[in-house]
Amino acid sequence: MSLSEEAITLQRAAHDLMYLGMDGSPIYSDDLSRRNGEVYRLTTALYNSGVKGSTVEEQANVCLALLMGYNASFIDHGEKQEHVQEVLNRCWDILETLPASLLKLRLLTACYGEVFDEPLANEGHAIIVSWDSVSITSEQEEAIAEFQNVIDNPCPWEYLDE
Repeated sequence: MSLSEEAITLQRAAHDLMYLGMDGSPIYSDDLSRRNGEVYRLTTALYNSGVKGSTVEEQANVCLALLMGYNASFIDHGEKQEHVQEVLNRCWDILETLPASLLKLRLLTACYGEVFDEPLANEGHAIIVSWDSVSITSEQEEAIAEFQNVIDNPCPWEYLDE
């Protein structure tokens, strides 16, 4: 499996886990556990491979997949925050060179969901505004909805009251 295929597979698995049951179907604990374990396994394998990608788009897809995987999986053996920070550090360089696109919006959304930094949100809004509202694809609609959800519902773990 190529690096791009690995990244896309992880993105899909993480997306499916994050949206499990959103269609109104029941969530079974064995299915949730299996999916969570699979996302964690894929995330760990991609992270541990050390492969970052040869093009900026491939690098962005790898970082997006890792951030989505760490966000979706609730498994943490003590390394998750350190790994997320390392991925975020790579993202800052990638975001500088990645052209405005669906991929960039998705990466900005994932990064914003970790750090809640207003310039990331502003750049995401600028990308959305630049799109022709008449010819928006279903993928763009989904990315816009996801972006808006993260913007509207920031919930950094540091601020949760127990």
